[in-house]
Amino acid sequence: MIPKYFFLTKGVGRHKENLASFELALRDASIQQCNLVSVSSIIPPGCKLVPKEKGTQMLHPGEITYVVLARNATNEPHRLIVASIGVAIPSEEHQYGYLSEHHSFGETEEIAGDYSEDLAASMLATTMGVAFDPPTAWDERKQLFMSSGLIIKTTDVTQSATGDKNGLWTSVVAAAVFLPQSSVPPQDSAHQQELIP
Repeated sequence: MIPKYFFLTKGVGRHKENLASFELALRDASIQQCNLVSVSSIIPPGCKLVPKEKGTQMLHPGEITYVVLARNATNEPHRLIVASIGVAIPSEEHQYGYLSEHHSFGETEEIAGDYSEDLAASMLATTMGVAFDPPTAWDERKQLFMSSGLIIKTTDVTQSATGDKNGLWTSVVAAAVFLPQSSVPPQDSAHQQELIP
């Protein structure tokens, strides 16, 4: 199975049980109804990013659904947690792209999002022969990657939360959810354009 589409989503959940807080985070991300299978970090050639609202409509309860998933949890009051997925999409449709998972403690959404986006873009750049200096700031590398013409888009989806003040489990998730071609209803070209951001 080679996915033709994917979407990004995130969520947070709180509960006295760790597993239940994870379930609530999946509900918040609108993917709780699927049997999730974690996969590694490759975006297949030609796989299109669609909006979450369109993607969740293509899911079916109980189906096996492949995801790149970042998750984190704490029951420590006021502890900052974050989960992030970075995305790097190449300009050439025959080239594969990258997703990266990152989860940490004490980082803001902005810091974690930049880190995961940088990680995905750097992995893609190395496969495409783009020369860069790893210690340079992400903003500089991002400009270099875009100006190379080889990377068309980078982005991230990131969820942070602080641990519940009363010690309930707090879970965060961020995910890239793959959709098989069979999940996509036949569409005319005008509607197809609406799927692509």
